[in-house]
Amino acid sequence: MMENITLKLLVPNARRTMMNILSRSLGTSNAADNKRAEGSHAEAHEDILFEEIGESGLITLNRPKVLNAINLPMVSQMYSVLKEWETSKNLVVIRGSGDKAFCAGGDVKSLARSLQEPGGRAHNCEFFRKEYTLNCLIGRFKKPYVALIHGITMGGGAGLAVHGKYRIATEKTVYAMPETAIGLYPDVGATYVLPRLRGHLGFYLGLTGHRLKGVDVKLTGVATHYVQSAKLEELTDVLLKSGGKDLEKILDYYEDKTPAEFSLAEYLDKIDEYFSADTVEEIIDRLKKNKGEWAQGVADNLSKMSPTSLKLTLKAFHKGRRMNLPECLTMENRLSNSVSRRDSDFYEGVRALLIDKDGKPRWNPGTLEQVTDDYIEGKFKTLPPDEELNIEA
Repeated sequence: MMENITLKLLVPNARRTMMNILSRSLGTSNAADNKRAEGSHAEAHEDILFEEIGESGLITLNRPKVLNAINLPMVSQMYSVLKEWETSKNLVVIRGSGDKAFCAGGDVKSLARSLQEPGGRAHNCEFFRKEYTLNCLIGRFKKPYVALIHGITMGGGAGLAVHGKYRIATEKTVYAMPETAIGLYPDVGATYVLPRLRGHLGFYLGLTGHRLKGVDVKLTGVATHYVQSAKLEELTDVLLKSGGKDLEKILDYYEDKTPAEFSLAEYLDKIDEYFSADTVEEIIDRLKKNKGEWAQGVADNLSKMSPTSLKLTLKAFHKGRRMNLPECLTMENRLSNSVSRRDSDFYEGVRALLIDKDGKPRWNPGTLEQVTDDYIEGKFKTLPPDEELNIEA
């Protein structure tokens, strides 16, 4: 990789091009001090903000106290605005409020608690359908979509980012799909994205919930660019005022190109060897045959996950490898519908880890051997027409 680019290091033509871009985007002021473009305005909702800056649109997830977790009203509002901006704007930027998180995911505590209430399951199924419809819209968005994935980016938060064309990580980014620990499975299009990472890395990430940090998020391909957080505010202003022009040059200019090695590099061959197995039982058996500390730690970690979630995830990933994004999201809607029940591992996992916090989920079935192939296959079955995911063509 090249070293960090500064204006002084740019060759004359490249330097002049970047200066023109910065001048057009920022005027004569520094980005951090420059006010939003004249005529811009923000439409405020309690949990999400929409701001129009000339030809650009800015979305801010605005729940910093709960790490910008998304709920049904936020998903509905964002879908409606994006549909409008797809024809009226030339660029959309999405970010999280505060310095801790882009978005920690769906508000799973609320989803789990709602299962105790009349109509709660129907509400949850509606949330999943609308969330997946939003994910598909982002994946097929006709204008440049830039996600600033600064801080925690997990679960539903990843779904708001990974399907867009540009995903900007910083040294504070933490990406993970930790759903198997709460009795769910990596959704929001993860059955499409993770199986397509190099080798079987995505299978490892999805089954274990391993956290990627900082530049690792780019090195895996989850992010497209890596920028130091100190430059993120300036980059945001430049992007918004660019109106969608010269995006590649702008992002290349701000990117930190310091050479870096992937933190899992020494384990990639082992990950491919172990996680290419056809069954979860075989994956764990291969891990246990390796007496090394890393392999034993991974096997121990998997033993704590929901057995149903592990088998559901592996089967969904094998299917997802052969599907496009809308097909994967349709499959996920069926799976999420099946686990949205009061007696599910999803409810129990959230209870144990996030509500009561006793850390002792009582999975049912309790072992991998008890989770039969027929039991898992039943969760993929077609739903009644009014419960299926109907994505616009």
